[in-house]
Amino acid sequence: MRLHSLLRSLALSFFFAAVVCVAAHAQTDLALSVYGTLDKTAGPNLGVQDTTSNAAGGMIEVRHIRNPLVGYEATYSFNRANQLYVGNCSLCLPVAVSADAHQIAGDWVVSAHAGNLRPFALAGAGLLLTEPISGQSYTQSSNKAVYVYGGGLDWGVLPHIGLRFQYRGNVYKVPYITTIYGTSVDPYKHTAEPMVGAYFKF
Repeated sequence: MRLHSLLRSLALSFFFAAVVCVAAHAQTDLALSVYGTLDKTAGPNLGVQDTTSNAAGGMIEVRHIRNPLVGYEATYSFNRANQLYVGNCSLCLPVAVSADAHQIAGDWVVSAHAGNLRPFALAGAGLLLTEPISGQSYTQSSNKAVYVYGGGLDWGVLPHIGLRFQYRGNVYKVPYITTIYGTSVDPYKHTAEPMVGAYFKF
């Protein structure tokens, strides 16, 4: 009987210690980051090749880490996304469209915690809205699903403030925001986003 009570006490002690450990490593934060977009040219498909200009952008993140395997975040990002379309014919003139890109996404986050460092990996999906700058003829908006993956490192500098270094990759169908060629471009393209930012932990 004493052995049974001792084992039960040990089991409860380990359980509460695990809960306290997980709670100590839980984190909710708000982060602001700046990044650069590195796009690959897509196409030609249906006779049209698309190139997106590389640009700088900014992102806001709200992230909650419950434990190493359960974390999630919501993000909003913005950057210029000027497009250049080139038809595959000798008489086709390039069509340049000035545009902005807005992205809203939700991601699953897996992380580890060691001292002031927290490496993490993420994957998720969202919506990419490419909006032509007003005043341009023969243009249209584009709304595409976007798939996100990436990873990085949080470095706690102060008790509630830290730096976040990360790489994010976006995969999506080409945003076709000119109506001049009268066709849709279907191939997927990839945008790499190396970024750096700061977070405030609640």
